[in-house]
Amino acid sequence: MAISLTKGQKIDLTKGQQGLSKLLVGLGWDPVKKKSFLGFGGGGANIDCDASVLMLDEDGKLRSQRKVIYFGNRESACQSIRHSGDNLTGHGDGDDEQIFVDLKKVPSIVHKLVFVVNIYDADKRHQDFGMIQNAFIRIVDASSNNELVHYNITDNFSGLTTLFAGELYRHGGEWKFSAVGEGTKDISISQVASKYS
Repeated sequence: MAISLTKGQKIDLTKGQQGLSKLLVGLGWDPVKKKSFLGFGGGGANIDCDASVLMLDEDGKLRSQRKVIYFGNRESACQSIRHSGDNLTGHGDGDDEQIFVDLKKVPSIVHKLVFVVNIYDADKRHQDFGMIQNAFIRIVDASSNNELVHYNITDNFSGLTTLFAGELYRHGGEWKFSAVGEGTKDISISQVASKYS
């Protein structure tokens, strides 16, 4: 049974679970359904959200653009992180994008994995997270397929174009997860990355 987190909560992932190494991090969202002229549910606009991971060193710095894992760079050089690929619409149930993490392969210099979702071409398309609903991040033990943690992101992010969903980080020799749920006006993953360089 997964533990449901609320914004700001932290949880030990590996403490008491020595064998836990391979994780599936699922991120999902749905376009807000528009009301049609007669009040029936119309389809929501296609919004291309992209999930990414930033691999930060102990000092919180991003040492290389190669440490940003997203649809354009789908695997880390150390092979500890792999991105499932781009979902262009957000339609359908379950995870929209998945990121696979092997904790045992994460280099010791990397202390934090930051999971971010941003809207592709948000400024050109005049889109923001007010047009998205049912956003979540979840962590699954990939070996057993057991969902460990689930965080439904319920805040209103109208006017914001990037969502910091959660973080995996090292603490006292173990890995923890933090439910972040913060939004910003960054318009691209490169703009997000530049904050950590």
